[in-house]
Amino acid sequence: MIKANFISAAKAVEMIKDESTLCTIGMTLVSASETILKEIEKNFLETGHPKNITLVHSCGQSDRERGIQHLAHEGLVKRIIGSHWGLQPRWMEMIAESKVEAFCLPQGQIAQLYRSMACGLPGKMSKVGLGTFIDPRFEGGKMNERTKPLNNIVDILHYDNEEYMFYRAIPLDIVVIRGTACDEMGNLTTTEEAMKLEVLPAVLAAKRFGGKVIAQVKTVVANGTINPKEVTVPGVFIDAIVRCDNPMEDHRQTSSWYYDPSYSGQIRVPNNQIKKAEFNERKFIARRGTMELKKGNVVNLGTGIPNDMVGSVCTEEGINDDIMITVESGIYGGQQAGGIDFGIGQNLVAMITHHEQMDYYNGAGVDCTFMGLGELDQEGNVNSTKMGSRCTGAGGFIDITQNAKKVVFLGTFTASGAKYRFEKDKLTILQEGKIRKMVNKVAQISFNGKIAREKGQEVVIVTERAVFKLCKEGVELIEVAPGIDLQTQVLDMMDFKPILAEEIKIMNRELFNKDTIFNLKKILEGK
Repeated sequence: MIKANFISAAKAVEMIKDESTLCTIGMTLVSASETILKEIEKNFLETGHPKNITLVHSCGQSDRERGIQHLAHEGLVKRIIGSHWGLQPRWMEMIAESKVEAFCLPQGQIAQLYRSMACGLPGKMSKVGLGTFIDPRFEGGKMNERTKPLNNIVDILHYDNEEYMFYRAIPLDIVVIRGTACDEMGNLTTTEEAMKLEVLPAVLAAKRFGGKVIAQVKTVVANGTINPKEVTVPGVFIDAIVRCDNPMEDHRQTSSWYYDPSYSGQIRVPNNQIKKAEFNERKFIARRGTMELKKGNVVNLGTGIPNDMVGSVCTEEGINDDIMITVESGIYGGQQAGGIDFGIGQNLVAMITHHEQMDYYNGAGVDCTFMGLGELDQEGNVNSTKMGSRCTGAGGFIDITQNAKKVVFLGTFTASGAKYRFEKDKLTILQEGKIRKMVNKVAQISFNGKIAREKGQEVVIVTERAVFKLCKEGVELIEVAPGIDLQTQVLDMMDFKPILAEEIKIMNRELFNKDTIFNLKKILEGK
């Protein structure tokens, strides 16, 4: 009988050599192999090894403190290839200060690249990324001055008279994964994990390059205990297994709690136990945004206002049976958690793997996606990936927005310090934000407005005081909130002059009713 190789975290770290390429699997803190990541950090601080590694990760993998934050040390990591660092302040600081070579690639493309690598291909071709900062004719995903002189890791490929991005294979030396339990042969389950992720493709990608796979588990069970259909990774592909000694701290289901079976599908909770979102400008923006939905829509929620508020609004308004909400992690339906626990949900109707979810987003395209808004310019370009020196990265933003049938951007009109009062039927700006979001030219192109306009993609931008849409000629102002002065509080606060609709409508006054629903179900039925 083949037996699994059970070792200590310290022995596992010895497998990671200087200058090697390490791939970690997780999202936020979900499935983070905290025992192993902490040991890598400890060993580096004590001995200086491993050093100068390349770190590859598809999703943001931290809660501002844990996860791959442990690896954010100058000298430990020479190069990082990832998608999102919004919950990783030390990584954003290192990238901004050019203390590491930093490449940002779309989250879904990295997850799917593992699969391409696993089956022996030299890389992955895709339309995703064209015309954005990932495009090598723009920035090539290079996030700081230290990275700019380096060779590109993406190319432009021409096939059948069409342009594609080509994401080159990244040989992996070590892949670190996490599971709930394994048996004595090493067969691994992810039963209590809150996402399925892209575990097996990454494992097989490592095997293709002769790399090693290290798994962290919470429980070891006897052979024959695990239903074969529940095995996520067969034990023959795992080179070493580290059993977590302190699962309450180092094997948490997510950042905010150790284990809640309603997030991994073992139980369902009554809907009246799900907390109602507090009314503020974020919830108001989400309310107006949901008016863009249609019955039968399959919907995606991005980070920020979309995930934190849109799902809650839909639940309160009783429309969850009229639409299907999804998140890039692969979850369907239910009530989504937000913030540092992004990507998971209670009372789900389905959960698929991360790379399969991106197949849907990249191919058919979701009916409607809600995304955060950083900056908007007169071409309709949106920047939600780099604000000043703060490099949050793309995450799944580019994968999802480029192919969605309808994109609804949600964000405040200004940033940093704005204060509002929502009365029964009007909005009052108590204090303006210090930073303008409506700019002449975005700092980084996360969403290409010109391409969207050329292909007739439906795009709406919702703020607390005004609503815009993209038209052939550019950005058109179509709605303002009651109580807002069009000239002084909208047009004078923009660096560019929008196209004015023939009839600029007043926002639905029912949106301001804090204590009652605004009858979204009737709005959808009337479409």
